[in-house]
Amino acid sequence: MPVNAQTPVPEPHSHHDGPVHHHPHPAGRSRAARLRHRLAHALTPHSHEARDKVDHALESSREGLRALWLSLAVLGLTTVVQAAVYALSGSVALLGDTLHNAADALTAVPLGVAFLLGRRAANRRYTYGYGRAEDLAGVAIVLTIAASAVPALYAAVDRLLHPRDVAHLWAVAAAALVGFLGNECVARYRIRIGRRIGSAALVADGLHARTDGFTSLAVLLGAGGAALGWRAADPVVGLLITAAILLVLKDAAREVFRRLMDSVDPDLVAAAEAALREVPGVRGVGQLRMRWIGHALRAEADIVLDPRLTVAEGHRIAVAAEHALIHGVPRLTAATVHLDHTPEAGTADPHAALAHHA
Repeated sequence: MPVNAQTPVPEPHSHHDGPVHHHPHPAGRSRAARLRHRLAHALTPHSHEARDKVDHALESSREGLRALWLSLAVLGLTTVVQAAVYALSGSVALLGDTLHNAADALTAVPLGVAFLLGRRAANRRYTYGYGRAEDLAGVAIVLTIAASAVPALYAAVDRLLHPRDVAHLWAVAAAALVGFLGNECVARYRIRIGRRIGSAALVADGLHARTDGFTSLAVLLGAGGAALGWRAADPVVGLLITAAILLVLKDAAREVFRRLMDSVDPDLVAAAEAALREVPGVRGVGQLRMRWIGHALRAEADIVLDPRLTVAEGHRIAVAAEHALIHGVPRLTAATVHLDHTPEAGTADPHAALAHHA
């Protein structure tokens, strides 16, 4: 039974925020499975207090910042090495790869600022906190990637129109290998940390770095073609690298757009509905909304209860429902649970007063 408005129950929802615990509550689990969960919960108790949520958020931000600054150092060194070789060789393919690596290194700056802002506590103006700064950082990353494509494209087209031999091909090949190794190391680290703390921006940045690694290998192929006497090999590879940058730009823009539009994985919604239906006393699940706030999820859920329950009993079930959501949905840190009840014969619809606002 869908629920679209509040019932006249005085504030029976819960506000128990807590850290994420990956203990799923699958639908249809047995009584023995529930007993094992309760036993494990008693032996390893944890808190859902706001203080613990803040501590968890701070730890996530620390891990993210550590990943960003290490990535910045590695990619910054890679960029310096490649820029020096470009100055010696004049390879436009290497120039495109250098610009791409520089752009990838610079994305650490807006993400770092976002992680720092995300540590700030919620207040009366920003009641959900500052986690959405990561979405703004995503916009900055998209613009940075787009900016790196322009000079790479210009240099490759100019070299096709005005051919020139590439010098120090051995150095170009070595710089290409340095670019590949640097990007692959950064990609593995960013993806691992991003998935651990639930940061889509950091995971996307890691995938971007992995793509950069393969563009560095393309520079190596260009150097091989030039060594075999194909003068157009270098600018052709430069154009291919520009195309790779544009593909990364498309994927990054799509992910940032989805996050700005509060998109979530439908599987997470299904997991949340399944977790709510497992809560004793819940007769049905109404409207369910979820959104990302930085690298944490929040939910708003309507549940249907027996109309004969007292406010205290309804609140107890609401707390249990939020607890089930925190356990059943990865990266969910808090939920607001609204209570509705099954209709009673001879009573007016409590939502009637709000019908004209629909």
